Amino acid sequence: MANLFEQYNATEIEVLEGLEPVRRRPGMYIGGVDGRAYHHLAAEIIDNSMDEAVAGFASRISVKFNEDGSLTVSDNGRGIPVDPHPKFPQKSALEVIMTTLHAGGKFEGKAYATSGGLHGVGASVVNALSVTMSVEVARNKILYRQDFARGNATTSLQEIGTTANRRGTKITFLPDAEIFGQDKAFNAKTLFRMVRSKAYLFAGVQVEWQCAAKWLQNINGGDEPVPTSTTLKYPGGIADFLNDTTRDKALIITEPFADTADTNGEKVEFAITWFAEGEDGFIHSYCNTVPTPDGGTHEAGLRQAISRGMRSYGEIAGIKKASELTADDVMAKIGAVLSIFMYEPHFQGQTKDRLVSQNAGKLVETVLRDRFETWLSRDPERAGFLLEAAIERMEERKKRKRDKDIARKSATRKLRLPGKLADCSASHHDTELFLVEGDSAGGSAKQARDRKTQAILPLRGKILNVASASDDKLAQNQELADLNLALGVKTGKDFDIEALRYGRIIIMTDADVDGAHIAALLMTYFYQRMPGLIEAGRLYLAQPPLYRLAQGGQILYALDNDHKDELIKTKLTGRGKVEISRFKGLGEMPPAQLKETTMNSASRRLLQVTLPRQDAEGADRRRQVDGLVKTLMGRKPELRFAYIRDHAAEIITELDI
Repeated sequence: MANLFEQYNATEIEVLEGLEPVRRRPGMYIGGVDGRAYHHLAAEIIDNSMDEAVAGFASRISVKFNEDGSLTVSDNGRGIPVDPHPKFPQKSALEVIMTTLHAGGKFEGKAYATSGGLHGVGASVVNALSVTMSVEVARNKILYRQDFARGNATTSLQEIGTTANRRGTKITFLPDAEIFGQDKAFNAKTLFRMVRSKAYLFAGVQVEWQCAAKWLQNINGGDEPVPTSTTLKYPGGIADFLNDTTRDKALIITEPFADTADTNGEKVEFAITWFAEGEDGFIHSYCNTVPTPDGGTHEAGLRQAISRGMRSYGEIAGIKKASELTADDVMAKIGAVLSIFMYEPHFQGQTKDRLVSQNAGKLVETVLRDRFETWLSRDPERAGFLLEAAIERMEERKKRKRDKDIARKSATRKLRLPGKLADCSASHHDTELFLVEGDSAGGSAKQARDRKTQAILPLRGKILNVASASDDKLAQNQELADLNLALGVKTGKDFDIEALRYGRIIIMTDADVDGAHIAALLMTYFYQRMPGLIEAGRLYLAQPPLYRLAQGGQILYALDNDHKDELIKTKLTGRGKVEISRFKGLGEMPPAQLKETTMNSASRRLLQVTLPRQDAEGADRRRQVDGLVKTLMGRKPELRFAYIRDHAAEIITELDI
């Protein structure tokens, strides 16, 4: 240990000069040595040419993927300066730029107002990580050339001769296999997408693409073949980008929301559409033509503008639910391309994957929000459609949150059940849940039940009429929440019959008008929110008697007035007075009588017909069922119970249940 302390002295301290730090730690500059980093070298050189185009000095860029795996990028811009550098008179400005970190013309914004290159390390890093690099510069009708390798100049600046019709910079480089490994090479499809995106992002530039045939042999085919050569120019800019990207996708609007705005020399361009269900949304964002796959402040500004604009329009239109919309509700199915050009942007890291300039968010939100609200107002029908879709996603989000809360509580408490539920001990399909009216009826039913297979859930009065209630009201109704928890299932499209905790669900309410009303409301709830329960034949209706008739030792029960009169005429014909007791409700019925009359299988009848299949064969039956439902919904709630009771046999016979 003592020797180690003594050995650690000034001689152990290394000083890396020139571009050696880049070769020793490439991850600090290009994010690694994988395929993504390999292609980042191409992006650095192409971005330099794009900066010339955006600055207004170049109109044409050429990208050529050569036979030997090298890449050639050229433009018709001003050309890199070749005169001696004031700080290093023995070197040309070209050599300084290519061999020195943090050397470039983009720091003060004099040569470039808005550029993707900011740190002065792009070209020099590419040089450091390339086994060969050659640079040709045409300035003032003279052609110059200088060669480099692994960060150093291998030749001096050479004047090749005059050139009358050429200007700009041409760079050819081949990444170093010592750094990236022998298995790495440029991918033609990745390069072509990169080149095409640059053409989309700056409508005034023409991009020429060439690729050696050998690099297309194993990648072509499928939806997007790569051409051997082509010229790319898109007058519509990013609007063309969005249209081409979404050409085969299902959209809910016909024309995108697209515009361009200049603010004090900074520019915001955007094109936005919305996808139908089943399609995935996306946001492609750029700053000074540099892609920002990790988003950043400009994307945050877009989200703020669109979500606030949608809420504002909804409130003006008088739609109360709009105030509850979040950015996720509005942006879930969005397809957007956002490109901004700004002074001195700040990125996170040299790879520039995320924009962190604080003023970018404000710039984008200011430009977009007013334009978006105006765009919505111009077409109320389109705006209403977008707003309705966002509200549907909001309601689905709230439902998922409720379901998640229930699942979380169930996991921590084993199983969360309503406190008033008297559960049964068995868990097989022979179990039954009785829905009874009030605590009094619940008490009688608990005494009359078979504890092993019969569960009782008392309901406090009439439940919510779901035929006219909103999803929010449904979510806030405690009786329905307790019912769903007892059943163990979710409602709507998430209903799963396999999760149902009981074999049969039996509605057992009083035989009076109020009881019929409650039964009708429960029928409506199950039909609208859990049709699968009915389709599986798991919903039943108990028929409690209204009267107890006694004559001598004979005791009979009557369902209603007509049934009572019939029994007196046909069954109770002996001598003696007929004693008639009218039950005010199940709560006053002795447990023995309750069990005898309503808690045995003979007193239950299938509530509704099985819903027919959605095919041609079941079309006629579907119309019959729809007719029945319309008939029921058209009657007063208290009459629905009587209609089903009186016509049950007829319905079952007609529909062959």
